[in-house]
Amino acid sequence: MNTRNTKADLILLLVAAIWGFAFVAQRVGMDYLGPFGFNAARFLLGALSLAPLLWLIKNSNASANTGFLLKAGVVTGLLLFSGASLQQVGLIHTTAGNAGFITGLYIIFVPIIGLFFMQKNGANTWLGAVLAVIGLYFLSVNEGFSINQGDIYELVGAVFWALHVIAIGYVAPKVDNLRLAIIQFVICGLLCLLVAISIERASLTLDNLTLSWLPIAYAGVMSVGVAYTLQIVAQKNASPSHAAIIMSLEALFAAIGGWLLLDEQLDSRATLGCSLMLAGMIIAQVRFKRRAKTQTGCPTQR
Repeated sequence: MNTRNTKADLILLLVAAIWGFAFVAQRVGMDYLGPFGFNAARFLLGALSLAPLLWLIKNSNASANTGFLLKAGVVTGLLLFSGASLQQVGLIHTTAGNAGFITGLYIIFVPIIGLFFMQKNGANTWLGAVLAVIGLYFLSVNEGFSINQGDIYELVGAVFWALHVIAIGYVAPKVDNLRLAIIQFVICGLLCLLVAISIERASLTLDNLTLSWLPIAYAGVMSVGVAYTLQIVAQKNASPSHAAIIMSLEALFAAIGGWLLLDEQLDSRATLGCSLMLAGMIIAQVRFKRRAKTQTGCPTQR
């Protein structure tokens, strides 16, 4: 069991690295394409990369709940489109490192939004949220008390990522996960394509797509197809909370990738902000153990 858990942790760490370095690919991909054109290519390629798994993975319940599956795919696809669009547009005005850390705040927003659905949060959630907000201040608000436009886009996008996580958590147990993923990626990709045709037609050319093939391939195949599959494999032997802690390290890898590949620098103020945000994201996912008297003698389950 320990061996399986260790392998799961290493796989999840690889997933975090793939997702973190994807922020670099997303920035480089906009050297020739607009944000919506790049996302259209990325998500449609990601859906295509997952399609062969439909033949490899047999699911006897695949035809069940088709109507609900389509509705769930549309809703999650719309949320994915909102979060991904804000993230990609934000990357025009901010660094890959900032985008990674601010996007990671969805881990804080998920339990906070859960309050509206009568979900209780522990002290760790609020402590993590406070640290994350303080960190966001040091990372994004300069000494003149102004905030980067791109960071605002990333922050609003993080709310949509949180809504997406909540929606996935609700529908995933009821439908085939692989088909849900493909449908939402297609919905997101097609919406991005429609916007790109409307406002980015000048840059949406075959030559520009060819020049951007490497970041599109990485962000589409690796970030969407490969990382998604590895996440499923790893989470068979890791609890959701434990997995979320490891995957939140994508923010750290985004900063490393921006430093190594884009020559992005973090000053002492930004470094402090990133450290506080990372600490907040991790603390928000750690449950503090406490002794509690129970009448049944059984642990309380979520």
